[in-house]
Amino acid sequence: MCEGKRGLVLGAYESCNKGELALTPEGMKFDETVKGRLSELLRGADIKLGTARVFNGLGDFYGVAVAGLGPEKAGMNNKETLNECKENIRIAAAVGAKALQDQTVENIMVEEFSNAEAAAEGAILGLWRFEEFRNEEERETRPKVALYGEKSNKCLWMDGVIKARAQNLTRRLEDLPANILTPREFVKAALYYLCPCGINVQVRDYKWIQNQGMNAFFNMAKGSCAVPYFLELTYCGGNDNEKPIVMVGKGVTFDSGGLCLKKCKGMSEYRADMAGAGVIVGALKAMAQLKIKANVVGLIPLFENMLSGSAIHPGDIVLSMDDRTILVEDTDNEGRVAMADALVYSNRFNPSLVMTIATLTPGIRKALGSGGAGAYTRDDTVWDELKSSGADTGDRTIRLPIWNYYRMRNRITSRADFHNVGKDGSWEGDTALGAAFLYEFAPSCSDFLHLDITGVGMLTTGLIPYYRKGYMTGRPMRTVVQFVKQMSSTGADEPTSPCGA
Repeated sequence: MCEGKRGLVLGAYESCNKGELALTPEGMKFDETVKGRLSELLRGADIKLGTARVFNGLGDFYGVAVAGLGPEKAGMNNKETLNECKENIRIAAAVGAKALQDQTVENIMVEEFSNAEAAAEGAILGLWRFEEFRNEEERETRPKVALYGEKSNKCLWMDGVIKARAQNLTRRLEDLPANILTPREFVKAALYYLCPCGINVQVRDYKWIQNQGMNAFFNMAKGSCAVPYFLELTYCGGNDNEKPIVMVGKGVTFDSGGLCLKKCKGMSEYRADMAGAGVIVGALKAMAQLKIKANVVGLIPLFENMLSGSAIHPGDIVLSMDDRTILVEDTDNEGRVAMADALVYSNRFNPSLVMTIATLTPGIRKALGSGGAGAYTRDDTVWDELKSSGADTGDRTIRLPIWNYYRMRNRITSRADFHNVGKDGSWEGDTALGAAFLYEFAPSCSDFLHLDITGVGMLTTGLIPYYRKGYMTGRPMRTVVQFVKQMSSTGADEPTSPCGA
């Protein structure tokens, strides 16, 4: 590592005896090198999961952070749908690294605890801040992070680094202000980040959108001076004859609500209404770097939802790409209308699974908060794989229904074929109505999965220690990557990093 203050993050488990701590094996080795001084300093220290103490002047390090790991025998908790061992490692790595960052340490080494991948994820996600528009002299310390320990698993560490950096890329896109990240600039970002990884990026302009008959998408975009784009991203990691997974992401780079204007307070958060699109970009980058053996297509309608003389009106009727009519009762329900055309377009890929990712409804945030994303699928196998993916990554999902009850409430028998609120207009069950609306336009020959990420994919509450309060989260990008890996024809147990090849 380069010169500068050096720090080390070690872990300590809760002991059976109250107030006592048990260092990890790597921690015990380090304690031997400093002749037991660390264990002496830890006597009586109250270091619990989510907390850390920094000790200075030990060995060759400016500071040694000892972070709490919780109970040593933590593992898979089925009631919580969470691998608590991995999650505790992420938390410990994050709080330890942040404690050293607060002491302006420039070079941080992190032990693997018992899983190097989780350690890398926690440290890199925990250290991230969005500061690129601050004066250089006023920015916080941005430490470099490396793995500590000669016998540590470098391959798993690199997997974690790849996933965490890709998620931080998603977080950056979400946090960029809307005057910077316009639809056009999102296109440039996708080209910059994905083309070097071997991902094919097709950029479609508004003329192509019109020629394709994507009138629903185009009408939702016409209130803004920023022209819309349609991105088609292709990652070919599987066999030539293998059906792809198609991911459709909501790409609203700013959502004012249109003529159904949102409240001014909190509106700025909707610069991240393109979080679904950002998750797809980050996930594809990680999949390519990890060499996941799957074929994946990303489809992203990019636009702004603004109010102007040309904006769509409440009560307007638009025509989807497959010649079905949609009554737009609420212009703030723009995402599902635009994504309907992308779902119709996905038919041409003959997908095995269509997956929609969107900050679709405020209802999911009211129901679940930031605990997990709402997941809608009628296929038990798809749900089982998604559930286990979230348990592994710590970014959980909760299954919700796509019953015919919700599907019928999106349908109208007189004025139009579909209604973008629900024909009774009550907003009752709005998150389920949104999922059911998208399901109507998805290919009938493939499985369907919808993730409503409004509660998890925007500003963090700070309740998860490796997401700093006040910044965007990039969730659930790592869960999407793990899910695709598990759904791929090669299975989940094969190595996916170059080290494992």
